Amino acid sequence: MLFSSISSNKRVHGHKGRMRHAENTEAKVDYVSEKTQDIQSLADKAIKDPKALNDLIDHLAGPARLTRQISATSLAMIAREHPEMLLPHIAAIIDALNRPEAHTRWECLDMLTLLVDQDSRACDKAVAGAETAMFDEDSGPVRLAAVRFICKLGATTENRSEKLWPLIDEAIQCYHGDLEFQDMLSAVVEFSTGKLAPTVKQELISRMSFDAENGKGALKRRAAQIIQNAS
Repeated sequence: MLFSSISSNKRVHGHKGRMRHAENTEAKVDYVSEKTQDIQSLADKAIKDPKALNDLIDHLAGPARLTRQISATSLAMIAREHPEMLLPHIAAIIDALNRPEAHTRWECLDMLTLLVDQDSRACDKAVAGAETAMFDEDSGPVRLAAVRFICKLGATTENRSEKLWPLIDEAIQCYHGDLEFQDMLSAVVEFSTGKLAPTVKQELISRMSFDAENGKGALKRRAAQIIQNAS
């Protein structure tokens, strides 16, 4: 019922918002708040009701884009508070990285990032999907979420750092200067504090040396922090 309500509200309020946008911008703000509360209600219910949680997981593979997005957002809320509840469903979350819409994919990547500390071995199976997402040509948020996941997973063991460093290194080069780059660097800062292989540490230091010496502001500070952490 709640899914139907959210979908219906989106159509009604969306239509009215377009009609009255010039007259009343508050309607849009009210709708966003209402929608967020509805999605939070789904998450709260799923925390208490295993069937409701299973329904959200099943909806990740459903035919309706909006339903997938709402489910993914609700599950991401659960992951932030109770990541252990999603451990039995990692395979379904990984599978959802194949959905066409960016929103579902970045929410699932955020979930997986939170699940690395719970079960890093299971998260290994998400690397292929995360690599595809990391080089998504259309969505900055998807690329950023993928970098965060890869950095989190790569920091867990020396072997993983060696396996995943080439992807991180490529992302640093590809997205240098992009809108999301500073947030990506924050993930690399966290990566630099992890269990990195000696060769990875040296290559990371080499990669960030130019920005540490020639960058400005936050870029220079983050690059210097990365070098300090890896030294």
